[in-house]
Amino acid sequence: MIMKTHAAATFEIKSWNENPFNELEGAPKLVRASVLKSYHGDIEGEGTLEYLMIYNENGFATYVGFERVVGKIGARSGSFVLEDKGVFEGGIAKSSLKVMPGSGTGELRGLRGEGNYATGHAKEHAFAFEYEFE
Repeated sequence: MIMKTHAAATFEIKSWNENPFNELEGAPKLVRASVLKSYHGDIEGEGTLEYLMIYNENGFATYVGFERVVGKIGARSGSFVLEDKGVFEGGIAKSSLKVMPGSGTGELRGLRGEGNYATGHAKEHAFAFEYEFE
């Protein structure tokens, strides 16, 4: 049986570019956000993320996104793709993260993992991430 490893890491949002698309009077707002992130700790590197979000009239949002992370987990380097699903409510974003199967490259080939975070508008955001290799 393969043991999962816990990664202690933080991320910082370097840029956030959000634009509405397909707007309709009286309907929830649909937006696309392009985000750049940097990772520190057991995960080191840069992430490029695209979100699709739906905002209702009170500012509550639901989102889904894909992020390619290029860097290192522990001593291994390469890249992988995270699926990010969550909600934004009351100033807090709550996300569930999952490594997309087959997305690992280089020494990160075979990476599997899951994580989550709940964060507001702080500079650095801690997140929980458990991983293993096939």
